[in-house]
Amino acid sequence: MKLLQALFFPPEQPGGVSSMVPYMQERFTSPRWEMDLFSLPKRIRNKGVEEVWFETFDWTQYGDSPIVQKYMQTYRDYLWWTKLRIQKSYDLIHAHHPIAGLAMKKVFPQVPLIQTIHSSYERELILNGRIEPDGPEHRFLLSIYGELEHHADRLLTVSNSFRSYLTPLLRKPEAIGVIPNGFDEKRFKPIPHDNAIPQLVTVCRLVPAKGLDILFKACAELKERGHEYVLHIIGDGPIRPDLEELAQRLGIYNETIFYGYTLHPEEFMPFFDIFVLPSRAEAFGSVFAEAALSCLALVGTDVGGIPEQIEDGSNGLLVPAEDPLALAEALEKVMLDPAYRYELARSACAKAKAEYSLGQSVNKLKKLYLQLDRRTSGIED
Repeated sequence: MKLLQALFFPPEQPGGVSSMVPYMQERFTSPRWEMDLFSLPKRIRNKGVEEVWFETFDWTQYGDSPIVQKYMQTYRDYLWWTKLRIQKSYDLIHAHHPIAGLAMKKVFPQVPLIQTIHSSYERELILNGRIEPDGPEHRFLLSIYGELEHHADRLLTVSNSFRSYLTPLLRKPEAIGVIPNGFDEKRFKPIPHDNAIPQLVTVCRLVPAKGLDILFKACAELKERGHEYVLHIIGDGPIRPDLEELAQRLGIYNETIFYGYTLHPEEFMPFFDIFVLPSRAEAFGSVFAEAALSCLALVGTDVGGIPEQIEDGSNGLLVPAEDPLALAEALEKVMLDPAYRYELARSACAKAKAEYSLGQSVNKLKKLYLQLDRRTSGIED
């Protein structure tokens, strides 16, 4: 079977897709399988000029919005690049971004399409203060889900929580499948270590949706209580200057290290003790699984797909979103008790290996690919 994995970002970009899809290729190198990756290079901008439309709604009613205009231009660019670069035929296309899926179905209408929805762009934009709830951009992006449902032969998402989010937006939500992101265990090498001062780490894009302002306030509380720690921030983004200023204002700048964007954070994670990310929304939260496989204690918020990974008190700690004091108390527990911290980390690692291994995800996908291929070929099981 000839497969195409259609991404939006190049494979080296951070995020849940890059955590899994590039590492799948070696699992599909056999006489039975042939798999290619495809994405839109960053240099491709404003190349597409094709007039485009959708079958389930009129996007032009939102056309005055610069965000909608940018989205549609990116769709045109993806169409242009797809037609220019793909010359071979495929038996099945698996898209990992709405733009990728819609473009592929337009260019190859007869090829079966599986569409995985990995995250909610509209929720991120709202949380980051870019758009208003129920504004034109919000309504446009919600309408895209219906368009994807109309075209895709199968819809998937990465957590039960996100499936629930999508349920009221689709005509047949019962058809949504859930296959969590899978992670190649070979990438993660836990290292025995004994840090005299607890080392906290977070890995994320520096945007308001990740709740780092809450983390900084919690860390200020920890310092006020007399606790020593170092906070490592791996990632970059538009609010980095604001976060650096906040760290100075709260008096925790000397305890905080900003690394900027790092291509392979899993190479650094095993040297830390506690992974913490107080996200305001997460469809799945791939970085929690990565931290678990690095054998770190996990502290996260009770939102989105995070509680599907963290069982509070068993393999990590959960706190409410927007609650710096609760976060400080959770961090205090794992900072002051290394034995408890180790037990949480060990349990988190075991759960991640059991439920989020790349092999398990690949096996589920292979089964789905074969089922869809038989169905579209008119062959019944």
